[in-house]
Amino acid sequence: MSASISYPSTHVVDVALRDGSTLEIRPVSPGDGEAIKAFLQKLSPESIGFRFFGAPSLDWVVEWSVDVDYADRYALIAATGPERAIVGHGAYVRLDERRAEVAFMVSDAWQGRGIATIMLAHLAAAAQEHGISTFFAEVLPHNRRMIDVFGESGFPVKRHVKQDVIEIELPTSMSEQALEHVEARERTAAVAALRSFLSPRSVAVIGASRRRRTIGGEIVHNLISAGFAGELYAVNNKARSVQGRRSYRSIAQVPGPVDLAVIAIPAEQVTGVARECAAAGTRALLVISGGFAESGPAGLRRQRELLLVCRQTGMRLIGPNCLGVLNTAPQVRLNATFAAGSPPAGRIGFLSQSGGLGIAMIDGAQRLGLGLSSFASIGDKADISGNDLLCYWEQDSDTDVILLYLESFGNPRRFARIARRIGAGKPIVAVKSGRSAAGARAGASHTGALVSTSDVTVDALFEQAGVIRTDTVHELFDVAKLLSAQPIPKGNRVAIVTNAGGPGILCADACGAAGLDVVEMSASVRRKLARTLDPQASLGNPIDMIATAPAKSYASTIATLLEAKACDAIVAIFVPPLVTQARDVAREIQRVARRCKGVSLLAVFMTGESMPAELGGDTLRVPGFEFPEDAARALAKTVRYARWRSSPAGTVVDPPGARPGAAAAIIARGLATGGGWLDPADVAALLDCYRLPLIPTYTVRTTREALAAAAQIDGPVALKAIAPGLIHKSDAGGVLLNLHGPGAVRAGARKIRLALARAGHRLEGLIVQPMFPHEVELLMGVVHDESFGPVIACGAGGTNAELLGDVSVRITPLTDLDAHAMLRSLRTFPLLEGYRGAALCDVASLEDCLLRLSALVQAHPEIAELDANPVAAGPERALILDARVRVAPPPPRRPQPSLRT
Repeated sequence: MSASISYPSTHVVDVALRDGSTLEIRPVSPGDGEAIKAFLQKLSPESIGFRFFGAPSLDWVVEWSVDVDYADRYALIAATGPERAIVGHGAYVRLDERRAEVAFMVSDAWQGRGIATIMLAHLAAAAQEHGISTFFAEVLPHNRRMIDVFGESGFPVKRHVKQDVIEIELPTSMSEQALEHVEARERTAAVAALRSFLSPRSVAVIGASRRRRTIGGEIVHNLISAGFAGELYAVNNKARSVQGRRSYRSIAQVPGPVDLAVIAIPAEQVTGVARECAAAGTRALLVISGGFAESGPAGLRRQRELLLVCRQTGMRLIGPNCLGVLNTAPQVRLNATFAAGSPPAGRIGFLSQSGGLGIAMIDGAQRLGLGLSSFASIGDKADISGNDLLCYWEQDSDTDVILLYLESFGNPRRFARIARRIGAGKPIVAVKSGRSAAGARAGASHTGALVSTSDVTVDALFEQAGVIRTDTVHELFDVAKLLSAQPIPKGNRVAIVTNAGGPGILCADACGAAGLDVVEMSASVRRKLARTLDPQASLGNPIDMIATAPAKSYASTIATLLEAKACDAIVAIFVPPLVTQARDVAREIQRVARRCKGVSLLAVFMTGESMPAELGGDTLRVPGFEFPEDAARALAKTVRYARWRSSPAGTVVDPPGARPGAAAAIIARGLATGGGWLDPADVAALLDCYRLPLIPTYTVRTTREALAAAAQIDGPVALKAIAPGLIHKSDAGGVLLNLHGPGAVRAGARKIRLALARAGHRLEGLIVQPMFPHEVELLMGVVHDESFGPVIACGAGGTNAELLGDVSVRITPLTDLDAHAMLRSLRTFPLLEGYRGAALCDVASLEDCLLRLSALVQAHPEIAELDANPVAAGPERALILDARVRVAPPPPRRPQPSLRT
């Protein structure tokens, strides 16, 4: 290897295998020769023969294996264990400009675990970076394992059967099918890893204590109290017994295998104990101890050392600095937390990034009677992440609803893909803290100012993925109560049944504000209600049965609404009068609830006491709320989720006429000069590559050239300044409109030059454009977020964009339905539909602009920021009147699949 060739260190990643264990995938280096030789010596003659169609000399194979230039010749190794022993090797060698031959070797003992498939995906990504579009391979007909590797990779494979060999050809680009296969493998690995945490056959508590009210003591107590179904070992280097159980001085002395080690000892001792766990064959570490990444640089170093031990040995890790995990399944009965309470068994999976908040959440679930299937607190999430737990709950037949408390995202785009898939069958409800975090790009452009907080992006992510976002933990529990107890409403029609007018009105107002339809009762429904209610009752909606209504009136009124199919959800409100008892009302509501086929029933008991036990039932519960507004908000969020779930997924459009190669060349020129904002001519050329409709634009240097350009335009013109560092042209006096004739253009150029001089800008040129009569001005733009990738915004445009703040945001790539919904979610959308007699605008052309913009930034991650403002919408078409583009080197792409580091 030439000394001038740099080692691609960003391609060094850890990956999870099908059984949940891990190993390292990295590019070969020249110093790997001896390790590769040791690897080859352990291969069976059959494996060598399959790879090289014979038995070449060992020295030749070693030399060939490390002969790389990381472009035309690229090789990867799979390594495991503390010594990073090589268990797999894969390589491609370029055959011509667009094709390369690819091949693999995997240790006999490690075959069948997906290593070659993972290396194929990584090699394909590297090949694409170097312009290779097709892989070619020759495989012996009886090498079934390697034939299956290609066939099951997800890449579209072509096979050509020759007399003594099978030729295989496949593209290096990651198709949708290949991506699905990668995600399926990741899902399998995550589920396998989490079984060791949530369904262990044996648990060792390292740091077990005889004393209650210590972390080690409470964990042991909770495991015993829950009746853990497996073997439980206490490890304490000073005590002979812990809480009535024999104690062992170290995990090495534990007599049986340990699936899960729960570690609650001082932080500085954890890494050493982790090594002991690995030597004992432990599969999973649950590190409760704090003092890691959350505590500062020293703690971060300690955490990296701990993770390195896990990666070297294939162990998986939850934590550190976490509350623990629990699983209420009767065949497991695991409570490996130090929380004081224990929630009832149920069908809710619960994740908390915060251990402290997790304690409060377990207590709240217990108090509210919310049954959990399992719970996990992931703390500093050094290894196992929220995405892994989502994959586990997706396949868990004991979990119907998923609750999340999130403080940050490790891989938000993967979260979105997983959540979207799971949400189609199981609702996900999330509280995401950090709403007020300011973005670093505020003010860089109109788009940057509008998408200047990370929370706007989180909202977009949740909106597209179908995640129900709540503002508070209280609201999270309210939504969970409804989803876990009642059917999801089929529509947004709500009926309110109450014995007091005021709370009914409050509920109606809250429903209306949240987008629910408090539907008017038909005449036939009113007649039926009148037969059973007091003559003074109000039969509209809310249905006010008045304070003297007996408990049975709730049942009869709700039954009438159900029989008439008058609504999709019913909110029953009870305010205690002198005679009617809350428990009697609850009993009647529970009785009629059995008849609610597909209609959600919610109860509000404004008694100042806990919810009546009678609302519960053997198979069906009616969720109870303290106040009408709580019930209305929970119902509205559930209805919105139901609408998302029933909507088609939409299609990511490949816009016709796009020229990505030409766009890449323009961007490369911009990067070659240091990046930053492209000049107007390059912006125009770049937009044209994706047929984004920029108004005809003349870029000139002098007043004379401006006059010549204006002469080519039939009609009045706009004149705009070009100056380094000029972001908002209008604010600096750099935009003049409706200039008629040479005199106006000459005077305008002089005026702009003087205005910019006063503002401290140096005029470098002018833009001349024809005026375009239009009805509405919009903004369209993109900001490349470091975590979320391209974030696209659409909103009210022009110079008042930030003031109006009317914006819709999505994560790319957009589907056709995303573009449709973005425009219609704007408060100013009626302006596009001919508000107060104005002309109808061409909305279809605006949707096309959004889709083309999405395709542009999705294909070219070097676009750090793009601002199209204004986008003028007229009756026949839409045109971009002004645009700016900033380019920058994109962050290195980690090969996929891979684990976070």
